[in-house]
Amino acid sequence: MNNNPYMPFKARLVGTKFESEDRSLKTFEFEIIDDEIKYLPGQFCEVGIYGKGEAPFGIATSPTEGKRLKFTINKAGLVTSFLHESNKGAIFGIRGPLGNYYPVEQFKGHNVLIVGGGFAFTTLRSLLIYLLDHREEYKNIEVIYGAREPGLLMYRDELFEWEKREDLNIHLTVDKEFPGWSGNVGFVPQVLERVAPSSKDTYAVVCGPPVMIKFTLPVLKTLDFKSDRVYTSLEKRMKCGIGKCGRCNIGHVYICKDGPVFSLQELEHLPPDI
Repeated sequence: MNNNPYMPFKARLVGTKFESEDRSLKTFEFEIIDDEIKYLPGQFCEVGIYGKGEAPFGIATSPTEGKRLKFTINKAGLVTSFLHESNKGAIFGIRGPLGNYYPVEQFKGHNVLIVGGGFAFTTLRSLLIYLLDHREEYKNIEVIYGAREPGLLMYRDELFEWEKREDLNIHLTVDKEFPGWSGNVGFVPQVLERVAPSSKDTYAVVCGPPVMIKFTLPVLKTLDFKSDRVYTSLEKRMKCGIGKCGRCNIGHVYICKDGPVFSLQELEHLPPDI
């Protein structure tokens, strides 16, 4: 295992899959060549394209799924557009794993609530599969996940299979009514308020667009979740991944090194994010 954070692993693209009907979200599956990456849910990697640059992406796979890595990536800029146009067999550089992770050891023996929105469900997929693959070590697991419309819900085949499980409660929602959609309708914070999961002996994990997180955290407070029992990821702020570029700092904290996962209690002690 390479311990030099500047040195990328060589990785081969072995599979792709569109995750959204508008084809803006695509999952990329990589095979690490002549090495392996050990990680935990919540960590991220820098995916580099020789001569183009690199960008940080949360790991969507669970370490329980094997040695291959998956990243679900929104087509937005130079690096992501090049990725979306790449074919199987292409070689990339991957640096990581970077950052910290969801405290899965701390969650053992407790209920876990997962709240996600949009295409930030990547590391939450990693977390959920990890919890399900160690199901006997956790109590009740509940998931609330939403997107603007049904066609933007990620991992739909898995979502509908998870809905059938008796050891998992999952609530899917879209922002407004759509033909053929029979699930919840409303923004994630509204659905969270309606579902009103118990805070007793429960840890909550929130990941999504900043505006979703902003309005979800007060709902958790109303439901009596304590700040040290709520975790979120600030992965959207990251850039270089190793605290050198200075673009992700909030006060004395570097999101890429000290995070991206923080408890709400930790965030309450940081200066306002401006």
